[in-house]
Amino acid sequence: MDENNSPKQLRRSRTTRMVAGVCGGIAEYFGVDANLVRLVIVVLTFFGGTGALIYVIGWLLVPEADADNSIAENLINQAQNRDR
Repeated sequence: MDENNSPKQLRRSRTTRMVAGVCGGIAEYFGVDANLVRLVIVVLTFFGGTGALIYVIGWLLVPEADADNSIAENLINQAQNRDR
């Protein structure tokens, strides 16, 4: 836990982003360099495509640093509101 006694939350980064902030957010969460996470994602992408899949899933499911909901949550909420 951090100094505010609140649990760490995985969020997409706004400060260390290159595309959607997924790698930057993972790096901030685990306390590692964002370039290391990017390198791992690129290597996984070239060897089987898993890295690209992980990135897209992270982009959809992990909210941005200042957002309450992820992109997927917002899409689900919009669909549910249309059905009402």
